Amino acid sequence: MNIKRTAFGFLTVASLIGAAMLLPNVGKAQDAKVKTAMELLESKANKLGPPKIDGTDTVAGKQVPAIFFGSTKMNNQFDLVDEVVKEAQGTATIFVKNGEEYVRVATNVKKDDGSRAVGTVLDPKGKAIESIKRGEAFYGEVDILGKPYITGYKPIHDASKSVIGIYYVGYMK
Repeated sequence: MNIKRTAFGFLTVASLIGAAMLLPNVGKAQDAKVKTAMELLESKANKLGPPKIDGTDTVAGKQVPAIFFGSTKMNNQFDLVDEVVKEAQGTATIFVKNGEEYVRVATNVKKDDGSRAVGTVLDPKGKAIESIKRGEAFYGEVDILGKPYITGYKPIHDASKSVIGIYYVGYMK
């Protein structure tokens, strides 16, 4: 009986150690998945043409700048983000800079009611915003509308190198 209990104890400890060793690799796999999805989003957007702001548009009742890739307006258009998610799963968003905030204008991130979270803003106190303000990408865990995600945020620059928006991809944790 003691042999069975000891063997069971060793197996339990070995399983826990094995699981603990695999956890960092799960995070790395998620990071690689996020970076691959980001490359896909950028590639598909860039095929449409260079990013630019041209006029304003109404998104979820808000007047915001209209962001384009080439001649394709992103505001209230979901083909690009849906194509990325169809290939890479997860979620994808195009944000536009509106003053000091970034507004979701094309997204498949869902609100609690199941509708697309267009018109919602990037958390101004969140982890990603400081990197974006410096013109740098951010990769890491953040809460989006109260839910944890493994994410990537990357600034969208216009021809003059000004930040006009953000590419986002992520996976619910």
